[in-house]
Amino acid sequence: MVKGILDHEVGDQVEKFLLVKSSTKGTASNGKPFLTLILQDQSGDIEAKLWDASEEDEINYSAEKIVKVLGDIQNYRGRNQLKLRQIRPAAPTDAVKLSDFLETAPVSKDEMTSKITQYIFEMKNPNIQRITRHLLKKYQQAFLEYPAATKNHHEFVSGLAYHVVSMLDLSKAIAGLYPSLYKDLLYAGVILHDLGKVMELSGPISTTYTVEGNLLGHITIMVNEIGKAADELGISGEEVMVLQHLVLSHHGKAEWGSPKPPLIKEAEILHYIDNLDAKMNMLDRALERVKPGEFSDRVFALDQRSFYKPSFHK
Repeated sequence: MVKGILDHEVGDQVEKFLLVKSSTKGTASNGKPFLTLILQDQSGDIEAKLWDASEEDEINYSAEKIVKVLGDIQNYRGRNQLKLRQIRPAAPTDAVKLSDFLETAPVSKDEMTSKITQYIFEMKNPNIQRITRHLLKKYQQAFLEYPAATKNHHEFVSGLAYHVVSMLDLSKAIAGLYPSLYKDLLYAGVILHDLGKVMELSGPISTTYTVEGNLLGHITIMVNEIGKAADELGISGEEVMVLQHLVLSHHGKAEWGSPKPPLIKEAEILHYIDNLDAKMNMLDRALERVKPGEFSDRVFALDQRSFYKPSFHK
């Protein structure tokens, strides 16, 4: 099996094709331009610096370009980095394609679609069911392809749908323990809470924020979409406002991006489920290549902590 870029250890020399996930121009202390490249394959991504970068380099090594690299894995401030010896753009004769380098969800689109459809089918409240089904159908293709974020958690192809399926399974387990939870509301909140990201983000490859994403954000976008869906379907019940509240409050606090704190029981639980699934994904990804008895790289979104894998953890 061919090693992914994240499977290599410090001191390894690597020669392989990688996809440029992002390219950022900077100026070195000597006044010369350089590029910070984030290079990826299906195992994940790694940072590399291209010093004394020319204008031609900026074009050749921009986002979504495939490149051939030769370099060494080194440790820089607690994180692995690729020290470049050589880099060139991929040629047509190299027979590599974009999909070779994209990390994808571990579950197929068909399986995720089937699971989400079943959860919607279980809803008994017709207003909640109709709004949820309408919006999912409207954005289904993008929903099944987009990541859940540009970084930190579920930042891979189909990450958004995978995040939602994991949260639905969590919701079902929690509702089984706490029967007073209104499952229809919780399931709908899970399916809709991040659906605005199909407009907030640019797409599944080299993901960036759109103008709408920067100016409005996925929460505002989705609150508007729920209102539009209700109008189109002729629904005017309290369910519309409550669904909007779940979306508005799912980040939990104003400083985390929610205009309102959770003020409905299911909204509070939705926030915890969202947080739990995101953090588990971050932890699993940080620890999957860590040997027992060692620490992970620092995890930016978890207060820059390095996590230890106990020596008995196989």
